[in-house]
Amino acid sequence: MGGSVVDWLLDADPSIRCQVMRDLIGAPADAIAAERARIGEQGWGAMLLDLQRPDGNWGDGVDTPLWWTNLYTLVYLRDLGLDPASGRARAAIDRVRRNVGWGPEFGNAPFFDGEVEPCINGRVAALGAYFGVRSHRLAERLLGEQLPDGGWNCEAERGSVRSSFHTTLCVLEGLLAVENAFGTTSDLTEARTRGHEYLIERRLGGSSTCAIPTPCSKTSRAPWARRIAGSRCARCECSTGSVDASHWLESCAVVRA
Repeated sequence: MGGSVVDWLLDADPSIRCQVMRDLIGAPADAIAAERARIGEQGWGAMLLDLQRPDGNWGDGVDTPLWWTNLYTLVYLRDLGLDPASGRARAAIDRVRRNVGWGPEFGNAPFFDGEVEPCINGRVAALGAYFGVRSHRLAERLLGEQLPDGGWNCEAERGSVRSSFHTTLCVLEGLLAVENAFGTTSDLTEARTRGHEYLIERRLGGSSTCAIPTPCSKTSRAPWARRIAGSRCARCECSTGSVDASHWLESCAVVRA
């Protein structure tokens, strides 16, 4: 890395400096730990922690629903690298556990028990794993909502029988975090394996009924799909060019391994 780029990155928030020290310059472990400890004391991490209300919520619930500000503030704190064992992190999580729920619409369920949409609950499970809050209820719900094709979909409660890539990825990330944090079970492992197979069968980016690894130009409205779709689609026989699927195959091999 060029010295000027590293210097610029190091002249930043503690969360950035910590990642640079860990991933780019190979700083000693104690120096990285000391920098990480600053995330909750200064900069972006401290600012977010300071914005928590005494009742454990973030935001006012007017412009943005409280569930949204609560969920994504915790996601940001995790992504910034806040040490979950630090005093400020523990105090914030304790306030969430004591006071924060999902509101009457979701039976006032405690925050770490999740709500009803698996894409949200996958994130909540991952947050619980990161901050050391285990919810058997949430894990059982996610396992029970896996669809026959191996994935998950937030629209299942409204009758959808096809899984969603986005929702499936959210849930798989959450289940993996739960396993890493609290230990594995046969049910968790089986569910993740089925979820991986769902993605692999679709080459990590397409349809099980389409010969190419991305949606074809005639069956997808997404601009990115129309741009890169090629070869010949088994569903509509369209042909818009050629696609090198070798990177999909390599990715599938990594997932299976």
